[in-house]
Amino acid sequence: MKRFLALFLLIAIHEVGYSQDPHYSQFFASPLTLNPALTGKFNGAYRIAGNHRNQWPSINNAFITNTASIDFHILQNKISANDAWGVGFTFLNDNSANSAVKFNYASFSTAYHKGLDEDGNNQLSIGIQATYANMNINTLNLKFEDQLTTLGFTGTTSEVFNNSTLQSSYFDINAGVLFNGSTGENNNYYAGISMYHINKPYQKFTGTEYSLNARITAHFGGYYMFNDNFGFHLSGLHSMQGRSNETVIGGAAEFIANPDMRNRVSLYAGTWLRFNDAFIPYIGIEYSNTRLGISYDVNTSSLQTASASRGGLEISLIYNHPTNNDRPIACPKF
Repeated sequence: MKRFLALFLLIAIHEVGYSQDPHYSQFFASPLTLNPALTGKFNGAYRIAGNHRNQWPSINNAFITNTASIDFHILQNKISANDAWGVGFTFLNDNSANSAVKFNYASFSTAYHKGLDEDGNNQLSIGIQATYANMNINTLNLKFEDQLTTLGFTGTTSEVFNNSTLQSSYFDINAGVLFNGSTGENNNYYAGISMYHINKPYQKFTGTEYSLNARITAHFGGYYMFNDNFGFHLSGLHSMQGRSNETVIGGAAEFIANPDMRNRVSLYAGTWLRFNDAFIPYIGIEYSNTRLGISYDVNTSSLQTASASRGGLEISLIYNHPTNNDRPIACPKF
């Protein structure tokens, strides 16, 4: 297989971790890429979420990932008052090696949330997601090792491609389940498991096919409000894909500035830890139905020399449009 230096770090990760799907440190702020069962799991008429991640910024545009999603409820007047049915759409773009390699994903998901008690405090959710994925490699932007001179990549490569763009696409199936519970208005807890690439789709570029390993993620979280002004949120996950695995756990304190006001303002501060890789400070602000979160990975692994300990900047934005009905849904927040 042709080797090029521009993807050196991607290859290094493959040797150590055997590759992973694009993922976010703020996994709790990208619900439809975490678990299809989270589709429609919110209070409101519809939810819009956006995420941006720039990983290893000290290296020339090594990995940049963006996601946009929208989900909403359907048939609310046709199903039980303690149930909910959600549908959603997700678009993800992942660029690596200074945009020489581009992934584009478009997904449709749906989930049914079944109430387990009369008050609707406990729900069991089942979701499924279909994804179309497309990958492009712009060979004109690749830098090969035989181009490297004392002045940089100024030499001429002996590598020859028949096309300036290599393409591959596949259709994917993902699914998940989630349990969500509450003992009152001041707390909420959840646990779920999801599986992506259930059908193990194939990618093909130059005559050789590569099967994608299934990704299995177990995740959990919850919050407790100690009083009208202060609460704490906890969340974590463990994800496995092929020989790769990832464990993240952490939490954030919530400080409510005006608990008696309709448009409540909350400030968040906390940190998450990705074991053997990075710790992730997080700050956020929430006004009414909109929450903005900012985090930064501080790399602590063996790659910290190459990355200058800079793991990646991440920004999330979630908006829940309020609804006029009186059917609140117990739902995760972090």
